[in-house]
Amino acid sequence: MPSSHASTSDSKPAASSGGVQSLERAFDLLERMADAGGEVGLSELSASSGLPLPTIHRLMRTLVICGYVRQQPNRRYALGPRLIRLGESASRLLGTWARPYLARLVEETGETANMALLDGDEIVYVAQVPSKHSMRMFTEVGRRVLPHSTGVGKALLAHTSPEEVRALLARTGMPAATEKTITTPDGFLDALEHVRRVGYAVDDNEQEIGVRCLAVSVPNSPTSAAISISGPAGRVTEAATERIVPILQQAAKELSDALASSGSTG
Repeated sequence: MPSSHASTSDSKPAASSGGVQSLERAFDLLERMADAGGEVGLSELSASSGLPLPTIHRLMRTLVICGYVRQQPNRRYALGPRLIRLGESASRLLGTWARPYLARLVEETGETANMALLDGDEIVYVAQVPSKHSMRMFTEVGRRVLPHSTGVGKALLAHTSPEEVRALLARTGMPAATEKTITTPDGFLDALEHVRRVGYAVDDNEQEIGVRCLAVSVPNSPTSAAISISGPAGRVTEAATERIVPILQQAAKELSDALASSGSTG
C-alpha cells in the first residue's frame, strides 16, 4: 500500500495540539518502520521523517513501554508483538467490510464470492457469500491453503519479486491438490506473469477438480487482499470469464475506495 505518512510540517492544523501532534508522529513512525521492513535505527527514522533525534527517541520510548515497539540487542527498533493482536482484529474486520461487495458479486455473477488475505506464507479466507445455486462452492472462513494452487494466491503474489516467490515456494513446497496443480516454481512464475498481463488470476481445476475460480487483488489494500468468485467449471466457462472479470475488477476498485475513505477524517 502506498505510504500515507502524516506531514511533519508545522503548518498542519492538527499539529497545533501537542497531544495530537505526538499521536500523529507516533503512527507516522510505525508506518515508516513497516515500510522499512519492520526494523530500523533512529538515524534512519530521523532522515526519513525529518524529525529531530530527541523527538524520535522520546516517541520510541513511549511505544516501547506500550509494547508496540521493542528495542533489539543491536539497539535498532522493531515493531512489537502487541501490534499483532491489533492486526489480527483489523484483518477480521476487513472481511466484514467486504461482505456487501461480495454479496453484490453473487447477485451479478451468480457464483460464490470470497475474500482472502496473504498471512505469512499461506492464504486465509476471511469472508464468503455463497451462491444461490443448489450446486455451489463452499470454502470455510478461516480455512488456510497454499498459494500455488489457488486463484487468490496467484492474484496476491503477482507483483511479488521472483526471488521472494521462489523463497516462499521453497518454504511451503508445492504439493499437488489435483493433477492440474502447478508444481514447479518456473510454472508458477509463468502463471504470475500471465496474471500481470491479463489483470486477473484463474484457478482452473487446480485446487479441486470441477471447480474454476477467478480472482483479482484489491488495489492499495492495507494488507494483501484478493476477492474471487468460484463455481462449477461448467458454469465458470471462458465465455463467462469475459463477463465476470470486469465485474470482479469493479468490485475490487470500489472496495479499495471504501477502505481508503474509511481512513479519512474528511
